[in-house]
Amino acid sequence: MTSELCTHVVVPGTFDPVTLGHMDVIRRARKLFPQVTVAVAESRHKRGTGTEFTLEERVDMLKRALRDEGMTDGIEVVPFCGLLVEFCKERGAGGVVKGLRATTDFEYELQQADLNTYMAPDLESIFVMSSPKYGYVSSSIVREIAAMGGDVDFLVPPCVAERLRAHYA
Repeated sequence: MTSELCTHVVVPGTFDPVTLGHMDVIRRARKLFPQVTVAVAESRHKRGTGTEFTLEERVDMLKRALRDEGMTDGIEVVPFCGLLVEFCKERGAGGVVKGLRATTDFEYELQQADLNTYMAPDLESIFVMSSPKYGYVSSSIVREIAAMGGDVDFLVPPCVAERLRAHYA
């Protein structure tokens, strides 16, 4: 059995909206791998109602946030729908990077990783522990605070905070 160095990974997510926690995972994935594809999932049926922002809006927010942070070298943002393992095969990615905040994230992500291994044995699952300063951050919390008129500047990139204020105005 030969071992190949993984040089391209996918960081998948709904990013509804992108948070500083997401940005941290992407930044850390890029430190480890020369090529990172951030895959923004369509997620039409998430939470039974779909997403707050359209797929195009989520891709745009993520691209702008990465550009504003100077995180464009070796990082591509693309929308996707369908199976993650098929997306990774099409893109030639050898791994999937996921951020973990708590044990509940681990249980869900382990189940997904096991399924992915069954469907695509050569696809590696890489878990990155959340930085302590972002362990409590989630897109759903961000949306809830923003919907109530609260300040989310400490949770999301500046361009996303602007978009949230306009969305919930």
